[in-house]
Amino acid sequence: MTLREVVHARGHENVSAEHASTFEVTSDDWLTPAGDCILAVEADRVPADFDADFVAACRDADATITATLTATTADGDTYTQTITGSGDPDLSFENERSHVGRTSDYVDDRTVLVDADGAAADVDRDLVEALADGADLRFELVVE
Repeated sequence: MTLREVVHARGHENVSAEHASTFEVTSDDWLTPAGDCILAVEADRVPADFDADFVAACRDADATITATLTATTADGDTYTQTITGSGDPDLSFENERSHVGRTSDYVDDRTVLVDADGAAADVDRDLVEALADGADLRFELVVE
């Protein structure tokens, strides 16, 4: 069974997407230049909002979790990228602030997937530029 959660957020002028091992979407409404893993701010949902069935499916070590990032500019241009990772029995989805995808197997309450095949630094630069210009982001997580 395929389960999905969708989060809407927006880019920010300080989006640089240079972090080599994580990517993040946060509900915070600000971003400093130091936040080089953050792709978008003002997320309308956080991990703690996710459906219990979705969370349970993500806790399967054999689960595949796909994050699809779709940025849409004010002009209607769209940029999409997919990052695929794995589930983990330790995923809690209890954080009330941020979603973090990790290329490692490290898990904390912000982690939504591990063993990702990409991080912020791997995101297409056109997509990053759109987010730095304030594009809207649709952040979709699908677990199978």
